[in-house]
Amino acid sequence: MLRYVLKRLLLMVPLLVGITIVCFIVIHLAPGSPTDLQTDLNPRVSAEAKARLQSMYDLDKPIYKQYLLWVGRLATLDLGQSFSTDHRPVIDKIAERIPITIIINVLSMILIILIAIPIGVISAVRQNSLFDKVTAVIVFIGFAVPTFWLALLLMILFGVDLGWLPISGIRSLNYEYLPPLAAFVDLLKHLILPVLLSAFGGLAGLSRYMRSNMLEVIRQDYITTARAKGLSERVVIYKHALRNALLPVITILGLSIPGLIGGSVIFETIFAIPGMGQLFYMSVMSRDYPVVMGILFIGAVLTLIGNLVADISYAVADPRIRVS
Repeated sequence: MLRYVLKRLLLMVPLLVGITIVCFIVIHLAPGSPTDLQTDLNPRVSAEAKARLQSMYDLDKPIYKQYLLWVGRLATLDLGQSFSTDHRPVIDKIAERIPITIIINVLSMILIILIAIPIGVISAVRQNSLFDKVTAVIVFIGFAVPTFWLALLLMILFGVDLGWLPISGIRSLNYEYLPPLAAFVDLLKHLILPVLLSAFGGLAGLSRYMRSNMLEVIRQDYITTARAKGLSERVVIYKHALRNALLPVITILGLSIPGLIGGSVIFETIFAIPGMGQLFYMSVMSRDYPVVMGILFIGAVLTLIGNLVADISYAVADPRIRVS
């Protein structure tokens, strides 16, 4: 297993190079330039000043040279400096915002697993029952409802009409003056709506995958043999069937990591959460190439790690799987 993990880690290097090349080219193909926001609205800026800005940001060089300069800095764990007016290091800007994004995504993933897997198992075991039909309707609604529209409805209901939950930010204005317990409760209140919305779409999809996998597994001959041997239904379902049905679900969980990060752009913008998704949106709109590339690079690394964790989890879920 250790040899397999090391081999996969080495294979990540060319994959990351390919991902960064594609992202770098696509970003530079977008219309507009980082210097446009600083020069176009100021009639006093001369052509020479625009040229100096282009040279300062290395935008006057061919795109392949710009990429090589970026990779050279990346080799020393330097993501460059932001093109925004503060000119702060990209790694500092991301480090400030990535913890809240990771917290929300981890909580969403835990919520998805804790709810979707039991719903899928029960729906498969009680196929065509009232529970199965009700959950199917809820799941199809989850697939159909746009996240941003549902977010606005929940903000109006729980934030404006009922006043139970805050609708923006991650902390209250008086957070620093609250006692520890009250500060923790305040943080939880701010996280409830973003976490629920982040988990809503994944919850609907994963429960259906789990149901279809369980239906396929419980019809296998070895499940019939286990029941014929006199094993209890609980042992048959949760010991023999569930572990085999989890294998495709593990793959989906590994591939859902980039989807959660991409969804952060939506709900962090809606709820004004100072996370990596909001930073990514603002950087794209301002053509802040170093910040955009830094976030895309981190997202690619997390995606590849998620796939590696999914492959390792196969052996944990099914002892029949052995990696040579």
